[in-house]
Amino acid sequence: MSSRKITLDLHPIYNKGSLIDRALEEAMDDAEDRRARELEIICGKGSGALKKRVLRFLERKDVKRRYHRVDKDQHNSGHVLVHFRWRRGQ
Repeated sequence: MSSRKITLDLHPIYNKGSLIDRALEEAMDDAEDRRARELEIICGKGSGALKKRVLRFLERKDVKRRYHRVDKDQHNSGHVLVHFRWRRGQ
């Protein structure tokens, strides 16, 4: 049975650009492999630079086609929620 939610905490690598991109790619791959419903990305509140970087990554054309939608967590501005929709046979 697949996990319904995957969490990626970017706090430990907030200032390491290439590691951030790699972690985001791996989290997307993991979500697809496990057919997760949601990927929660914890970027923290701080200055907002890390969150902007995450949102830019998610807006890339090659990444955007991999998920259903993105929400900014209304209860915690330091979280970004990526939602997936899976169809049978997909």
